[in-house]
Amino acid sequence: MFDTIILLTGRAEQAPLAAALKDHNPRLTVRAAETLADLEAFEAPLLRCARLIGFLTPVVVPKRILDRLGFGAYNFHPGPPDYPGWVPSHFATYDGAKGFGATAHVMAAKVDAGPIVGVELFTIPPNTGVLALEKLAFIEVARLFWRLAPALARQSEPLPHLSIQWCGRKSTRKKYQALCDIPPDISKDELDRRMLAFGAGHFGINLTVTLHGYQFRYVPATVDDEAEAPSIVPAGSSATETV
Repeated sequence: MFDTIILLTGRAEQAPLAAALKDHNPRLTVRAAETLADLEAFEAPLLRCARLIGFLTPVVVPKRILDRLGFGAYNFHPGPPDYPGWVPSHFATYDGAKGFGATAHVMAAKVDAGPIVGVELFTIPPNTGVLALEKLAFIEVARLFWRLAPALARQSEPLPHLSIQWCGRKSTRKKYQALCDIPPDISKDELDRRMLAFGAGHFGINLTVTLHGYQFRYVPATVDDEAEAPSIVPAGSSATETV
C-alpha cells in the first residue's frame, strides 16, 4: 500500500515540500534524504510502499534503487525539456536562449531521460545572467511541484505522461569544463559568451588559457580583491601561484 514519500532534496527544501504533500494527504509519511547513502539506508519493505521525489538534487539514483520502489520515482529538473543534464541555466545562457523553464519527469537509469509528466515555461527577460536565470527557474520548479503535489501525495497510480519529449544535447560537467578551456585564438564574441555563462568560477571551475606551457586562470574579482590578478600554473601542474 502506498503510504510513504521519500524526498530527495536539500535540507532547506525538506520542510516546505513535506508540508505541501501532507496538506494533500495527512496520513502520508514523508522521509528525508539528501545523499545516495541516505537512500541506500532505507530497507526494502519501506521502498516497496514508497514513492521517491527528487527536487533539485544532484544525486543520480541507481537502477537498483529505482527498481525497489513500489510507486515510482519522479524528478524536478531546473530546466526545460530541451536543456537536459547538468546546470542547464549555464548552457542556456551560453546559447543565448530566449526561453527556459522547469521539467518534472519519471526517474530512469539514464539522467533526464524518463517520460515527462509536467512542464513550466517562460520567456527569458533581456540581460538576464546565470544567477538571475537560476532564480527564475527555481520559481517555476516550485510552481510545478505545487501543481503536481496533489497527485503525487494521493494517487498511487503513475502520473500520466505528456507527449513532450526530451531534446537537445545533454549537458555534463565534462562539457562545462571543456567550454572553460579557452583557445588562444578565440574571437571576442565567443569569449564574451563564455565569460557570461561560465566566467564566475562556479563549482571551482575557472576559465583558463594555456600559453607556452603556462596556464592562465581567470579569477573573478570580488569586493575585497578587485585588484587580484589571474593565477598562473604550469600546464599539467596542480600547483597554483597567485601573481
